[in-house]
Amino acid sequence: MKNRRTFMKNGSILLAAATLLPRPMAAANDLHRAMLNKSEMFFKISLAQWSFHKALFGGKLEHLDFAAKAKSMGIDGIEYVNQFFRTKAEDMSYLDQMNQRAADNQVKQVLIMVDGEGGLGDTDDAARKTAVENHYKWIHAAKYLGCHSIRVNAFGQGSREDVWHAAVDGLGSLAEYAAKESINVIVENHGGYSSDGKWLSSVMAKIDLPNCGTLPDFGNFCVKRDGDGPWGGNCIEHYDKYLGVKELMPYAHSVSAKSHRFDDNGNEIDIDFMKMMKIVKDHGYTGYVGIEYEGNELGEEEGIMATKRLLEKVGIALSSS
Repeated sequence: MKNRRTFMKNGSILLAAATLLPRPMAAANDLHRAMLNKSEMFFKISLAQWSFHKALFGGKLEHLDFAAKAKSMGIDGIEYVNQFFRTKAEDMSYLDQMNQRAADNQVKQVLIMVDGEGGLGDTDDAARKTAVENHYKWIHAAKYLGCHSIRVNAFGQGSREDVWHAAVDGLGSLAEYAAKESINVIVENHGGYSSDGKWLSSVMAKIDLPNCGTLPDFGNFCVKRDGDGPWGGNCIEHYDKYLGVKELMPYAHSVSAKSHRFDDNGNEIDIDFMKMMKIVKDHGYTGYVGIEYEGNELGEEEGIMATKRLLEKVGIALSSS
C-alpha cells in the first residue's frame, strides 16, 4: 500500500481531472494542476471486473485481456470476479497466464470477488461447512495471484439473530483457514442482512480476527426486497448508505466505489462521492478504491472513465485539505 505512484508520472490522470473543471476557469485549472504536482491522493484506484460484465458475458472481452484493458484506461489495480474464470481456480497453467498478463501490463491483482460457492451465513450447519470448504480453492488462487483478499458473501435464510450466529461461525472458520495463506476474507454489503451496516459490523467485532473484514460498497444497501433471496424482486427498504459505510470502514480491507448515473458536472447523481470519500479518509484508509460501474446510460468503458474522473477530482480535493 505504501508504494503509490505520484501524479507527476501519470499525465492521463492530470488530463482527466482537468476536464472536470469548468472550462472558462483557467485559474482553477492552474490550481488543479498545481495540486496534482505537489500531492498524492490518499488512496489508489483499482477496477472491479464486474464493471465489464456485459462485455465479458457477451464475449466482447476475454477474461485474460482484462489486465491490459484496465491498464489502457490508466488503472493499475484489478479486482477479479470468479464467475469469469470459475473452472480455473485450481488450473495452475491458467493462473500462470493471469500472472503473466498482470506482469506484462504492470498491474496489481488486488482481490477475487467470490460468488456461487454458498452462503457463509447459512443456518444449516452442513451447508455452511460445505460453503466454507468451497472457498478454500479461491484462497489458494488468491495467494498464487498475489491478491490480498477474497470477497465473500454472508448470505443465510432465517432470523436476524440466527444468521448472525451462523455468519460469525462461517466467516470466522474461513478466516482462520485463510490466515495460513496470509489472505484476508472480506465481506461486502451485498444484500439481505449484510447490507445492514450495524449487523455486519457487529459480526466483524465478534469474530475479531485481523484478516476478517469488510469491503464497503457505496451502493449495495438494500436490506429488504419483495422477492426471494438477497437479490429477488424490487428493493422496498434501504439502509442509510452513508451510515453503513461509516459503520463498515473500521474493518475495511478494500472499498467499492459503485456508480450508475452522472450529471452534467460529472458527479454521481445518487451518491455523494465527496461525502463518501471523506468518510473513507476519516477512517485512515489508504488502500485501493475499486471502480464498479453498473449503469445503463453510458457504455461500460465510458461509465468506468466517468467514475475514474470523479474519484480523481474528489481524491485530489480531499488529499490537499
